[in-house]
Amino acid sequence: MTVHFHRSHRSGWLRAGVLGANDGVLSVASLLLGVAAAHMSPHGIMVTGLAGLVAGALSMGAGEYVSVSSQADTEHADLEMERHALQHHYDAECAELRDIYIHRGLDVELATQVAHQLMIHDALGAHARDDIGITGTLAARPLQAAVASSISFVFGGIVPIVMGVVVSPAYFIPVVTAVSLLFLVVLGALAAWAGGASIWRGAGRVLVWGALTMGMTGWLGALFHLAT
Repeated sequence: MTVHFHRSHRSGWLRAGVLGANDGVLSVASLLLGVAAAHMSPHGIMVTGLAGLVAGALSMGAGEYVSVSSQADTEHADLEMERHALQHHYDAECAELRDIYIHRGLDVELATQVAHQLMIHDALGAHARDDIGITGTLAARPLQAAVASSISFVFGGIVPIVMGVVVSPAYFIPVVTAVSLLFLVVLGALAAWAGGASIWRGAGRVLVWGALTMGMTGWLGALFHLAT
């Protein structure tokens, strides 16, 4: 028997974790580069970085929780609608399920049998999966998404801060830029590998967008310094 390893079961926390780490390193690195280009003192740069780390981690967690909670509320409302329909229009719901299977390629007789058996076994589960598209694997999990985002943001954001502490101020901008971009490339490649996609494509897109973001923020900081 062939055994397939599917990745969809971890799509929720993987998406939140990758987004959090990517946003952490990119946001904090860009923030540090922007204030460094504006010639802020080393102490001020570190305070700015730490404030950005804390604020970013909390905002990422809160944002993910609110967003995924809204998705969970929508799923709950859809399930309640299906539950009400099953209680009051059972035959129509059975016919609806049968038509779904006919549309997918089953003949009328087989589709009728499958719909009937699934309605007996778990009518709400069958409609949730085949009518609405809600499964246990892909169901919204607000707390999981919030925790994954916050923790991964901290892990990502701490990278440029550590670099800022250990390197000389004279090399702050090039070292933080290089290390942050390298971290983004590794993160993008790992995320693509975990998702079964091309690691080169995953690494390339975060490298391009990361370089653009940090470059623009640094340019704005330098422009502010020249204007003052």
